Amino acid sequence: MRFSPVVLSLPIADRGASYRFYRDGLGLEPVGEVAGDGYPEPLQFALNEGVRIMLIPTGGFGWVIGDHKVAAPGQSECVVSVDASDREAVVEFIERARRAGGRVLSEPEQQPWGFVGTFADPDGHLWMVNTETLPS
Repeated sequence: MRFSPVVLSLPIADRGASYRFYRDGLGLEPVGEVAGDGYPEPLQFALNEGVRIMLIPTGGFGWVIGDHKVAAPGQSECVVSVDASDREAVVEFIERARRAGGRVLSEPEQQPWGFVGTFADPDGHLWMVNTETLPS
């Protein structure tokens, strides 16, 4: 069975701040019709043709997860990993996140599995940007 698109849902504190971080800061493309507050509803961004992230205000996130608890701030249950074309693209994406107000957790550097950098978005969700380019 194939699923497309795959939607990763993340709880957020502020729709406007998240919209600006992902659209203006990271340069992701919003998906959907604009609601009365000026932002798409639901607030989604395309990562590629088959994957989207959906940002749900914390109160509304409870409708989805019921009595299951969301990870406390500073704790993560997942890392969103994206591949970049090369080392320069990894560095640029991490720098975009930093300029947009994201917190860089690990500067781009060579690891055994590739060239990698990690940041947290304004709500603390972790993103790993990597390329499998190994040093020559």
